[in-house]
Amino acid sequence: MLRGWITVAAVAVLCVPFHAQTTASVSLPADTPRTTPAGTQFIAPAGWTIQVRPPVVVLNPPEPGSHIVLVDVTAKDPDAAVAAAWAAYAPPRTWPLKTAVDGSPRDDWDQIRHYDYETSANDKRSVGANVYRRGDAYTVAIVDMDNAVAEKRASQRAMIFDRLLPKGYTRESFAGKTAHPLDAARVEQLKQFVEESRKELDVPGVAIGLIDHGKVVFAGGFGVRELGKPDAVDADTLFMIASNTKALTTVMLARMVDQKKFGWDTPVTQVLPSFKLGDAETTRQVLIKHLICACTGLPRQDLEWLLNSQSATPESVLAELGTMQPTSKFGQLFQYSNLMAAAAGYVGAHALYPDKEFGAGYDAAMQQQVFQPLGMKETTFDESVVRQHDHATPHALDVDGHTEVAGMGINEAIYAARPAGAAWSSIDDMLRYVEMELANGVLPDGTRYVSEENLLERRRPQVALGSTGSYGMGLMVDHTWGVPVVHHGGDLTGFHSDMMWLPERQVGAVILTNADNGVFIRGPLQRRLLEVLFDGRPIAAASVAASAKSVKAEVLAERKRLVVPADSSEAAKLGAMYRNASLGHVAVSRADGKTSFDFGAWQSEVASRRNDDGSLSFVTISPGEDGLDFVVTNGDTGPGLVIRDRQHEYRYAEAK
Repeated sequence: MLRGWITVAAVAVLCVPFHAQTTASVSLPADTPRTTPAGTQFIAPAGWTIQVRPPVVVLNPPEPGSHIVLVDVTAKDPDAAVAAAWAAYAPPRTWPLKTAVDGSPRDDWDQIRHYDYETSANDKRSVGANVYRRGDAYTVAIVDMDNAVAEKRASQRAMIFDRLLPKGYTRESFAGKTAHPLDAARVEQLKQFVEESRKELDVPGVAIGLIDHGKVVFAGGFGVRELGKPDAVDADTLFMIASNTKALTTVMLARMVDQKKFGWDTPVTQVLPSFKLGDAETTRQVLIKHLICACTGLPRQDLEWLLNSQSATPESVLAELGTMQPTSKFGQLFQYSNLMAAAAGYVGAHALYPDKEFGAGYDAAMQQQVFQPLGMKETTFDESVVRQHDHATPHALDVDGHTEVAGMGINEAIYAARPAGAAWSSIDDMLRYVEMELANGVLPDGTRYVSEENLLERRRPQVALGSTGSYGMGLMVDHTWGVPVVHHGGDLTGFHSDMMWLPERQVGAVILTNADNGVFIRGPLQRRLLEVLFDGRPIAAASVAASAKSVKAEVLAERKRLVVPADSSEAAKLGAMYRNASLGHVAVSRADGKTSFDFGAWQSEVASRRNDDGSLSFVTISPGEDGLDFVVTNGDTGPGLVIRDRQHEYRYAEAK
């Protein structure tokens, strides 16, 4: 066995390789509830095939070579169970173990343990396993998938795991239950949860706000705006709200529909004739409501705005869409696209200000149609305004896992695509927005701000998110716990946030954080809110604790592989400049024994890493700008660098 793996001795499962016996594949015409041979419940996605040979179940997406494998095992411990499952699956290739960390038990599982395996960038593959224990019985779920398939079918993967439940178990549900009021004691429970989570995850500052039946019951902050400085976070502190901007953009669109500028079903080309995607058929199908539905089949191509932002403009963002091809059918799969969301804002504003430059038109539309009427007086896209105001500084982990101030370069890169995520806002301002959502478009003074019909249209499902949620227009609706929760998160370097509301219970919350580890608070806050409202089982705090351990384990495992500073002899072989038509340039510099990659709008120190396949990577490591993996290659055109997102490969050639 490879390093980090254990033997399968004394494990009570027949370890006959799955591929040793051929079984018929059954094609699934619809999402289908199934069970493993031992009775573990799951949902098999439409369009996939399923093979069953006890104790193994293999789920195959339409694309060949990718699998999710469920194996029933009786074993002495999780490590033995996962080893037995791999032996029963017996793939043609194996990978060394990278990390093994306990997760937070839920859904009546006694234990959940996550295993992550070492793959090289050139593998273009994701490999991991989750072990679920109930008593002495285990179900092991192995994910062995091509990266491109794993990403575009992420919502279907989620469907399998959303409902991976023990035999005979019915998930806790709050449907039909009366919610407790958010009185002082319950508000204190939520505040305590946030503060304890902030400390456990080493997040410098967090702000939260809570609404109950039209009344703000708490708005305030915890910790500091910036490490090493005394200024405290409060309800007025500005944070980048990242993709929460999308919902604000669609409110502007709803107002435009009210004003008869266009309808949700108006073809986009009628509003902006120059609009086009890389695929003509998809272009013809795109209606206004589809611009921000994550349902057009266009994949996430963030590297193209992240690395080539120095001269980017709203016009160049729209032009870039014309080069992008869908990787799934229209309406088939959830695929998130920041650039499509940017187009939603620019197209909508163009209908109001056809003579303005796209960015100026959007800024004016948002100010006049959203920020001003909602009383969001501090919300802005203008960093010069932010710098004059009480604002948070972003933080991220350095290469050794310590929280440090992060650079703003990546965050500033989103500005050309700002309808997708560049707004700065505060708890006070975001609560005004959530209050309007809970009132179905009516302002506190009784004024109708937006029609209920068009406000709610944004929540209508456009594409499925797993088995318990859906995506509308810049808003998700989640039914995991039996009650609808409308929400959306936001994630940029050092800024992670969420806003959520329960329309049936008239309760809402907002959380803004100033560190990358804040992402591990925002999801559990939704669960903790439900626990407090409905006396739910207390699992949110354990989820935060598990995330804290997982992050530390992941950083430690990755650090062991990196050479910091980068190997000087290998760095000396790099050219001074590399170029790619879509991503722009990379300038290489060496000073004080360190090597840096400069992308024009931002730069990062890089470490070197010798991969398991023998290739060499240079990996960005500056806090918040880390994790970009550039593989050195020697192709027909000479030495170069390769970087990949999940579905695309970009080759940089050396510029002589």
